[in-house]
Amino acid sequence: MAPIKLGVIGAGSAVWSIRLVGDLCVTKDLWGSKIVLMDIDKKRLGVVYELARRYAKETGADYKFEQTTERSEALKDADFVINAALAGGHHNYEIQRKVAEKHGYYRGIDAVDHNMVSDYHVFGGYNQFKLFTDILMDMEKLCPDAWLINIANPLFELCTLGTRISKLKIIGLCHGHLLYRELASALGLDYRRVTFEAPGLNHCIWLTDFRFDGQNAYPLIDEWIEKYSGEYWKNWEPEFWDTQMSPASVDMYLRYGLFPIGDTTRSGGWKYHYNLETKKKWYGPFGGFDSEIGWQKYLSYLQQRLDRLSEIASDPKMSITEEVPPVLSDESVVPVINSIQNDKEAIYQVNVPNNGIIPGIAHDVVVEVPAVVSARGVRPVHVSPLSKRVMEMVIKIRVYRMELGLEAFLTGDKEVLIEELLSDPRTKSLEQAEAVLRDILSLEFNKGMAEHYKRKAKELAV
Repeated sequence: MAPIKLGVIGAGSAVWSIRLVGDLCVTKDLWGSKIVLMDIDKKRLGVVYELARRYAKETGADYKFEQTTERSEALKDADFVINAALAGGHHNYEIQRKVAEKHGYYRGIDAVDHNMVSDYHVFGGYNQFKLFTDILMDMEKLCPDAWLINIANPLFELCTLGTRISKLKIIGLCHGHLLYRELASALGLDYRRVTFEAPGLNHCIWLTDFRFDGQNAYPLIDEWIEKYSGEYWKNWEPEFWDTQMSPASVDMYLRYGLFPIGDTTRSGGWKYHYNLETKKKWYGPFGGFDSEIGWQKYLSYLQQRLDRLSEIASDPKMSITEEVPPVLSDESVVPVINSIQNDKEAIYQVNVPNNGIIPGIAHDVVVEVPAVVSARGVRPVHVSPLSKRVMEMVIKIRVYRMELGLEAFLTGDKEVLIEELLSDPRTKSLEQAEAVLRDILSLEFNKGMAEHYKRKAKELAV
């Protein structure tokens, strides 16, 4: 099998990167390849590099790992590039969230959307969009034939932006669809005997087909809701991330006609997110992943995992494979690379331009659908249509907000940002919207964003 050069941008995300390394080391078809780990955080990069080097040694995997803080070194002549980078990290977004909350925007204006929660949209999105477009431009110069696999958020916006402004081969990958397994488990079904379809937009996918041993299993969902859901929630002790079988999920199903899967359960509009008590009602005692409680638990988990991995990296006597066993994870990144590079045809859930796959969505909007992946590329397969209510009440609104975000970024028109804020039910006046935007633009790490949005609407009018 032919070796590759793989560049990993944002490799300092140790929790995710070690899973990537583990998947590579158990994929013998890719042995002999060079993996260049890139991050601007030297300390975290060093931890990941040390873990990767030792993981390969412990498993006997034949890889050459390198580390660099220079993006160009990771990209030059690469065959595949993974983008996992979050500009400024969670730290900057937390600062920005606090600024917004001072102006009356509960949970900030980066992480809460009318129909989608916890995607970094237009306000915090500028720095992320700018980083992504810089990566695209570098790739066009240094590795124009490479595949870009994007896992960074906001995946929907980034992949749509990238496929519109670049000719690079771009695939977005997310593991949220795998939470169909939790649905199957709640129903008492062996997920290995379940087949499903969950098309839509990233973090906004819906169960259009659900079968157990080939038979329609939707009636089992209806039965569970009617007979067992009350007792289930009565004894429910969810983890902070556990929203798949929440009351909100069932309520969305009853409202829209299709069951939400994965991160979709965290959306559904403001009905579920007005305040902490509302969140607790719909998502359990922690208020779900996106509440002030749930999110802090998530950040604490990341820090604990980073501390543990750093401890292992600093002690040569400790085994990394005992901490992270050498078995293929549920992440599809490495299998997708293997399918393309070595013509191992398989079906994966991917994010690619619609091109007529889902009726009612423009061709150049990136959708999340199943696709056959091989050396021939990525070929989306036919999916069942989304319900009318999902399309009219969720998908079209989500697409509209994506278009606002890209319009603001591509034009530098600050009035588009104001327009988005004015459509937010937390906004009580134009003055409030202008004040929060002014304070966000004045943050030190948003200097580039402030400069970008100096242009006036009248300068851009046609």
